[in-house]
This record gives sequence, structure tokens and C-alpha cells, in this order.
Amino acid sequence: MKRAIPRKLPGRREDGAATKAQILDAAGEVFAEKGFDRATGKEIAERAGSSSAAVNYYYGGIDGLYAEVLVEAHRRLLTYDRLLKLAQAPGAPEDKLRTLIGLVVRTIMGPASSSWSLRVLSREVLAPSPAFAVLRDREILPKKRIVTGIVGEILGVPHDHPVVARCCLTVIAPFVVMLVGNRQVLAQVFPDLASDRGAVDEMVAHFQRFAFGGIAAVAAELDARKEARSA
Repeated sequence: MKRAIPRKLPGRREDGAATKAQILDAAGEVFAEKGFDRATGKEIAERAGSSSAAVNYYYGGIDGLYAEVLVEAHRRLLTYDRLLKLAQAPGAPEDKLRTLIGLVVRTIMGPASSSWSLRVLSREVLAPSPAFAVLRDREILPKKRIVTGIVGEILGVPHDHPVVARCCLTVIAPFVVMLVGNRQVLAQVFPDLASDRGAVDEMVAHFQRFAFGGIAAVAAELDARKEARSA
């Protein structure tokens, strides 16, 4: 019996790293279109020009592949290294948070909005799978520690102070709304929200304004409590 030969596509490299990357991208497209429950390793392999055996070899099966797709999708939104570099750079924490808000908003509203990465994350947010634990531990929690450090510095409290968590949730909430409400849906509900360069800049400024308005109010309340205790 002849051994099946994986289908080759023109222009594809045959080394292992390229094959693994091709499978990941093909899987991202399939998961974005169909969700984890309806995706199959066979379809993913066909799109990647590979074989189902390659999916198992590189990712240990479709469950492991989906977890890696989630991790890669979050990295495409914002990498840990870029976030760490921002946090460690000289400058005021307020400027760092403004920059962070701008990075995320521009990614969500930019060309990446039509890519599989944001659609996969949107599906996972709406219906978390067991693979969310992998995404949480490898991407979300490490990045969260950096962001809470920035916000804590602005407020003058430790990063694990409860008020920092509440402020971070408020800052992040609009991003989640933009993520799960894709551009077509948001355009139907709010047709005046354009997506050209000027509109994106205005959205960045708007989110920054609301984030810092809330943080300033919380900081003032913290200061008032400190004064009351020392009186």
C-alpha cells in the first residue's frame, strides 16, 4: 500500500518550521470561521497543504493546536515583549498607559480587525473553552502583571491593590466590546463610527479621556481617605 503524500502548494517551504506555521495560520482561519467545536483536523490540514498526521505531530492534536492558535492570536494583539519594553522605558506611567491604549485601539480598528486572530479571540471571549486556561497562564496573566504595575504606579498603590484591578477592568472593558462587536455589527448599531485614520485617532483620544477621567476620580478618592485617616 502506497504511503499518502501530503499535498504541496506552490511557493511553500518544506522545512518543519514553515509547515508548523502554515498549519497554525490555516487553523486560525478555520477556527475563526467555524469555532473550535465545528473545526476538524482534516480541513485544517487540507488548507495548510499538509496532512492530519502533521497536526498531531506538531501540536499533539486539534486541542493543542487550538490552544496555540489562541496564544498566537493574543500575541498578534499585543506581544509581551512590546508591553514589557513600554513599561520599562523612561517616562511617566500616565504616558505609558496612553501609549498602551493607543496600541490596542489601533490594532483592533486597523487592518487586523479583518484577520483571523481577532475573530478567534472574540469567539473565545464569548464562549470560553478549556484551552482558555492555556491562554490565561501564558499570555493574559503575565501581561496583566505589567498593566497593573503601570496603573498602580499612577494611583500610588501596589499593583495588587483591589482598586487597581477595578481600574484595569474599566480600561479594558471598551476593548472587549470592540473585540466581540466586530466592525460590521458596530457600524449597524453606531453608523457614525467611521474607521478612517482620523476616526481611529479620535477613538484613541476618547478612550484615553475616559480612562484617565476615571483613574483621576479614583485617585482623588484614595487621597481623601488617606487624609481622613490621618486627621
